[in-house]
Amino acid sequence: MKHIVRLLLTGALLWCRLAPSTAQEVEASDMVRGGMQAIQMIDRGQAGELWDGATAATRKRVSRADFISVVASSRLSLGEPQIRTWVAVNRQVLANADADTAGHYVTIEYETRFSSKPGATRREVVRFHLDPDRLWRFSGYVLR
Repeated sequence: MKHIVRLLLTGALLWCRLAPSTAQEVEASDMVRGGMQAIQMIDRGQAGELWDGATAATRKRVSRADFISVVASSRLSLGEPQIRTWVAVNRQVLANADADTAGHYVTIEYETRFSSKPGATRREVVRFHLDPDRLWRFSGYVLR
């Protein structure tokens, strides 16, 4: 059973490390799917595994324990997600002296309703970075 869970988790992480490409070749629909898979890992309490597959810059900026703690506390009072819809895909290029953080980013925003506040929506934001090996990797999650 553990082997099957590990295979499923590996598959999910591979989606969070989207296929090799250039920044111009990336399809918005692929990023939306990858972002949804990242959020679903958070839904299942797998924030640590998501952090494990994140960019080197993300892992340097925030520890695994802190990432798990911040994500869990931001979602604690909201309950289960009820409806989630993507609302925006944005591309950005950052020039930065730090080579780990410079480069191409794609940010996907989802509008989500949670069970504790069914009449209100929150924004979940997932970010990916095009790493030097030409793979898009998870680089962040924020709940607004």
